[in-house]
Amino acid sequence: MLKMISKPAVKLVERYLPDPYIFVLLLTLIAAVAAIAVERQTPLAVLRFWGDGFWGLLTFSMQMLLVLVTGFMLASSPPVKRILQKIAGTAKTPGGAIILVTLVSLAASWINWGFGLVVGALFAKELARLIRVDYRLLVASAYSGFVVWHGGLAGSIPLTIATEGHFSADQIGVVNTGSTIFAFFNIAIVACLFIAIPLVNRMMLPDEKDSVYVDPSVLNDEPEPVGRITRPAERLENSMALALLVGIPGLLFLLDHFLIRGGSLNLNVVNFLFLFLAIVLHRTPRNLLNSLNEAIKGGAGIVIQFPFYAGIMAIMVQSGLAESMSEWLVSFATATSLPFWSFLSAGIVNLFVPSGGGQWAVQAPVMLPAAEALGADIARVAMAVAWGDAWTNLLQPFWALPVLAIAGLKAKDIMGFCLIQLFITGAIISVGLVWF
Repeated sequence: MLKMISKPAVKLVERYLPDPYIFVLLLTLIAAVAAIAVERQTPLAVLRFWGDGFWGLLTFSMQMLLVLVTGFMLASSPPVKRILQKIAGTAKTPGGAIILVTLVSLAASWINWGFGLVVGALFAKELARLIRVDYRLLVASAYSGFVVWHGGLAGSIPLTIATEGHFSADQIGVVNTGSTIFAFFNIAIVACLFIAIPLVNRMMLPDEKDSVYVDPSVLNDEPEPVGRITRPAERLENSMALALLVGIPGLLFLLDHFLIRGGSLNLNVVNFLFLFLAIVLHRTPRNLLNSLNEAIKGGAGIVIQFPFYAGIMAIMVQSGLAESMSEWLVSFATATSLPFWSFLSAGIVNLFVPSGGGQWAVQAPVMLPAAEALGADIARVAMAVAWGDAWTNLLQPFWALPVLAIAGLKAKDIMGFCLIQLFITGAIISVGLVWF
């Protein structure tokens, strides 16, 4: 049944979904026109919102580029490649490969979203080397696991409201993770998704005649062999001692961060971990640089598109458009249905403001007073916004850019499969937020 439904969905998306760069240009125009038409902002004001906010994600853009680059370098190191090959070897059939890559991505994304994006994509490539399976669905399956990230250990909204002094602390106090991430309703949603998403991906596996297999050149990321060393500079480039003298202190810093200072896992720490493990495991600077040259090729989309999303976010927030959308969607909610409408509104806002923390800053001033007025569970409403933010990433190619860059595919190749998952996961999350 799902195989039959996914086939036209894939063809529809392949035909009509533009490149993510075109997608962000269209979203920019839609946000600008809506701000003028709905919020009665002047064209000059909208132009200023956009221009002033255009560079607001530079730090995040660099972090995302480093997620791609450092993750690729780590996974392309000989020891990690052997581990991935060993795990991938447990899958013996195309269907087994789809289920395995989905489970690995789900688990990694629940731990940390950046980790999940990179591990899922690299593991998909490793499976494609061993098993003849539809490459589009394989990569889509790796990306689909990303939907659980905001209900996991690195969820930015639950971690924000669990932090002393957060911006809405005066209103709701500190909401510990026992009421959000580790609450029964959230664990139940995660558990259901861990079951449903792999099964749905497996059921979408195309027949042999409809399958699209990977071009072997996409999978070729072997480093160039080292030639005869004749210059002193080359000896430094191929020095294991130099790599270890820098790499080991980096790992010691991480031990101090986690074990002595009790630090947490965030995006900067993940990138630091990936980088210094890669430095040590590649053994020489030259091996690392060869891997870097391969990794950086896929970063163009991140570099050019993230500033446009920063501009869109600025229009949505400063014009009041995001707040108006949220207010309208919760205006007819009850205490029971508010989590559902919060989830839906967050999913829509996420198309224009694809940032969990940024989205909470926009929607919290609307959702929290509504929850208090209706007597709704504030922790559940906050998690509804978190899940809505994660949910429509199955439609929004913003977060797929690192995965697509590593896999060597375009958004249109995977989003048809993700569209099916969008409807199924949306139904599961909605039921979980209201009834669990």
